[in-house]
Amino acid sequence: MRTRGWKWVVWGLVLACYVVPYGPLGGVRAWYGSFLFWALVGVAVIVCNVMMTRDFRDGPEA
Repeated sequence: MRTRGWKWVVWGLVLACYVVPYGPLGGVRAWYGSFLFWALVGVAVIVCNVMMTRDFRDGPEA
């Protein structure tokens, strides 16, 4: 997937960080329900950022 595709995945994850805790996890009274979700999404965003930047190269040596 190209960088543009990964960018939309990250935006989808950010949107999910707002929707999921207040939607499906809204009835979970314990704090760790949303925390676990946010922690897993945080790892997923890090993986997406690695995938987006893996093809970056340094410019020509001056």
